[in-house]
Amino acid sequence: MKCIPFAVSKLLLLMTHLYFCLLCQEVYFKNLSKQKQKEVMEKNGNNHKLRVCVATCNRADYSKLAPIMFGIKAEPQFFELDVVVLGSHLIDDYGNTYRMIEQDDFDIHTRLHTIVRGEDEAAMVESVGLALVKLPDVLNRLKPDIMIVHGDRFDALALATSAALMNIRILHIEGGEVSGTIDDSIRHAITKLAHYHVCCTRSAEQHLIAMCEDHDRILLAGCPSYDKLLSAKNKDYMSIISMWLGEDVKTRDYIVALQHPVTTDIKHSIKMFELTLDALISFNKRTLVLFPNVDAGSKEMVRVMRKKGIEHHPNFRAVKHVPFDQFIQLVAHAGCMIGNSSCGVREVGAFGTPVINLGTRQTGRETGENVLHVRDADTQDKILHALQLQFGKQYPCSKIYGDGNAVPRILKFLKSIDLKEPLQKKFCFPPVKDNISQDIDHILETQSALAVDLGGTNLRVAIVSMKGEIVKKYTQLNPKTYEDRLALILKMCVEAASEAVNVNCRILGVGISTGGRVNPREGIVLHSTKLIQEWSSVDLRTPISDALHLPVWVDNDGNCAALAERKFGHGKGVENFVTLITGTGIGGGIVHQHELIHGSSFCAAELGHIVVSLDGPECLCGSQGCIEAYASGIALQREAKKLHDDDLLLVEGMSMKEEEIVSAAHLIQAAKLGNTKAESILRTAGTALGLGVVNILHTVNPSLVILSGVLANHYVNAVKDVINRQALSSVKTVDVVVSNLADPALLGAASLTKITPAEDRNSTGGFIQLSEAFLQAGLDKISSVRIRIRARLRHL
Repeated sequence: MKCIPFAVSKLLLLMTHLYFCLLCQEVYFKNLSKQKQKEVMEKNGNNHKLRVCVATCNRADYSKLAPIMFGIKAEPQFFELDVVVLGSHLIDDYGNTYRMIEQDDFDIHTRLHTIVRGEDEAAMVESVGLALVKLPDVLNRLKPDIMIVHGDRFDALALATSAALMNIRILHIEGGEVSGTIDDSIRHAITKLAHYHVCCTRSAEQHLIAMCEDHDRILLAGCPSYDKLLSAKNKDYMSIISMWLGEDVKTRDYIVALQHPVTTDIKHSIKMFELTLDALISFNKRTLVLFPNVDAGSKEMVRVMRKKGIEHHPNFRAVKHVPFDQFIQLVAHAGCMIGNSSCGVREVGAFGTPVINLGTRQTGRETGENVLHVRDADTQDKILHALQLQFGKQYPCSKIYGDGNAVPRILKFLKSIDLKEPLQKKFCFPPVKDNISQDIDHILETQSALAVDLGGTNLRVAIVSMKGEIVKKYTQLNPKTYEDRLALILKMCVEAASEAVNVNCRILGVGISTGGRVNPREGIVLHSTKLIQEWSSVDLRTPISDALHLPVWVDNDGNCAALAERKFGHGKGVENFVTLITGTGIGGGIVHQHELIHGSSFCAAELGHIVVSLDGPECLCGSQGCIEAYASGIALQREAKKLHDDDLLLVEGMSMKEEEIVSAAHLIQAAKLGNTKAESILRTAGTALGLGVVNILHTVNPSLVILSGVLANHYVNAVKDVINRQALSSVKTVDVVVSNLADPALLGAASLTKITPAEDRNSTGGFIQLSEAFLQAGLDKISSVRIRIRARLRHL
């Protein structure tokens, strides 16, 4: 018991020692920090405080700049802050939002009235010009060391232009981002004028680097507004909701709408706003509608609001401005936000509130999973459907745009700026990473292709989904002349494309499967067999693409069958296989190392014209003894007619009408009913096909042979027998199977358009096809790099 006080006293002594160590350490680091800050100030010249001018143009950019301004103001030993207010801040119609800057206790050094009213394109240009006239005098008086400019507004472009021409360093906030309007061009123009960059996301940083900006002058800080968003814990949010939306409104049971004009397509954006309001009226939820910004077209949007009576509608509250602190609480507890404001795709993600982003104004923005894009917001029903999908959901909070520590990073970055450094930029050329987000069309529409199959008898057009489902099919007899055939193809394609809208399919391209030799690079049928007359040197791509305004791909029907098997059938995932079509003619396709083989003159895989007998029957190609002369539907029809002419075809159980044309089907039926002559003909046909397959096995050595077409089931066993008798032992183990695809020709034509899964995007005939010129340019570049490397090695 006596040892306890001693232990306690020892512990107290140890804790006291530890406390003094920590205290000394804290003092040391504070002194070290002060010393470093002093060195930076001395480096900037005579203990000079950094004179920072923050220029704010509107309510949106102030929400990003205010946290930085508070941070600068809190460190008067390092910074002097001058605030310049211009743009829509000073206009009554937009809420006179300069007052919130005064309420935040900032001294406004200069107010510049720079907005020329009119809200059209000319007024925007005149506003930039007016700002350029007024700013030089202000900057001459302030003489700032650095000007902080935010974003992508036309006012900000005037600020950056003035500062750059007056040799004032520019710090640009939110450069490198991608949206979908003229804002992109303005933002990137400011990037090229700016000397320092604060970006919000890793992708934005990579974009800036790809735009040749010096990596050392880029700070990945996150969005300054997130410093406030992620710490916003207003427990009295219900009073804010009640104040703006009414006493009876509950959380998650109202909508916030904020939509601006798109200056590159004002007419469409006004129409889209009208559809949005109609959808919101139909949706019948309490909605807070904020007036649009000052961009061209805003006046027309306000007229639309008044025409529909939004300001007096019981379900709507229309306001010009909401203070940012209160706006945060409103969107944080909303059932949904809708519109095209960057706030929706950026700040609202911090709360996981569902967002519907309309149109193209924010197309390229990085978004969390809470954002649903309706890029083609061209119908009220589509917007209404999006509301039904999103309203009331709760998504995980997103920190894509910040972690709440942007301002400390920015202040540290400002302190590190050496005013003695030259303003000249350095350049580099890194890659850029793409961004993909969800889209309403992927939910509401089936991505599809138009597939065209030009056979010897029929012309077929189908709408085919990316999963290989034939949604709708049209069939007509194949006309005999070139003009009639091409006219019918165009007519059927136009009708199918129109019908696609009714069956909720989006057509991405047209794939055409045709008999004959085809140049798939140019989309030209070089020449065809006698089965399709007047079908040589035919450009199919140009007239169909011109008529439908869609990309068009063309290939031989045998190659298309192979593509169908690779995509949807037995060939899926198989590196080397051959497809043989047994129909009116005999065709095929060869896939080697996952690639379709076309040959030097596009004549590869003419498998029907492999010669298996020197004195066999004459083929339509003009030769003798081809597989097609034995095993095609035409060959079997020819033999059936001979038997019928000699009264040797019909057996008990068979009957034919006088006007009925003898076909291969009659020969097969007779063989099944025991007609020995018919059986012998089919056996010979199967043997000829089998010998052709053996030749293929010995030539290209595939691991799989797929028989497709109407005659495949009748030949498969005969082919296997011939392989067992005639093939080398090393290839006898090859699998021979019958295709399980209902319509390989149409599915293969659809596969040409690359609407199917992404793993085949680099395959032959797809959207990602590279032109010969591009390939040659790449080869030239590789060659020049090799030359430089060799020269460097010789020098070493």
